[in-house]
Amino acid sequence: MRELVILGTASQVPTRTRNHNGYFLRWEREGILFDPGEGTQRQMILAGVPASRISRICLTHVHGDHCFGLPGVLSRMVLDGVAHPVHLHFPAAGADVVRALVGLATPGLDLHLHPHGEAGAIAPGIEVEPLRHRIEAYGYRVAEPDGRTVLPDRLAAAGISGPDVGRLQREGSLGGVRLEDVSVHRPGRRFAFVMDTAVCDGASALADGADLLVAESTFSDDDGALAAQYLHLTAGQAGAIAGAGGVGTLVLTHFSCRYDDLGVLASQARRTAGSASVVAASDLDRIPFPRRGVR
Repeated sequence: MRELVILGTASQVPTRTRNHNGYFLRWEREGILFDPGEGTQRQMILAGVPASRISRICLTHVHGDHCFGLPGVLSRMVLDGVAHPVHLHFPAAGADVVRALVGLATPGLDLHLHPHGEAGAIAPGIEVEPLRHRIEAYGYRVAEPDGRTVLPDRLAAAGISGPDVGRLQREGSLGGVRLEDVSVHRPGRRFAFVMDTAVCDGASALADGADLLVAESTFSDDDGALAAQYLHLTAGQAGAIAGAGGVGTLVLTHFSCRYDDLGVLASQARRTAGSASVVAASDLDRIPFPRRGVR
């Protein structure tokens, strides 16, 4: 089961309809909470996301709208009796802030802190890339391993059927027939999370080949000067990153409170997003992971 639950879509200033940031990714047996801003615990209740489902928490950076909800979430996990280990990933430069926030939480959780200070893998199937913001920030990429899709016509031509198909997949060859002879490469599904940043190589690397990309869209293209000043993305820039990376679905979020009509931002992103589907997220949206064929 793979699904993205939008817990909040506001940037620095929440509104009547938009809570501060918060995103929960269901990824098979993992439950990954990204950037829990203020009010995330309440939003989890409204969205039907139990605290017991969280196995990892990933912070892009330690600006308040991306992390001030952390103590409440951790305390709720203690209250709910979460017994499994929980892993907290964050930029090393923000370690003092993270430790202060963790120190405010109710003790009793098996919490493991994992600071990172460079690009690369930080956990099985999870890697980070540096972003370009006013403080140290990293985006995240979650990916399953690549695999092979067997083709029924080739299996039939090779005379392989029934339990022998599974044996061929496990062992790689059977009776002189290689798995490569009866299958095609299948890229693992990929999720990318790009928050506060200007256009940069790290954002592009994370987006490359992503089936689902969550990207900040703080400003309209008409306010590009503000985006450049504060090192944020415009809607058109978010779309261009998705288009260049061949993204399947782009989810826009982290909207400035100056915009009531998100349709304008979505339209700007669509003009540059190529074949990507574009969604302007709303609080409590549930976005299923896109289906895809062999590619």
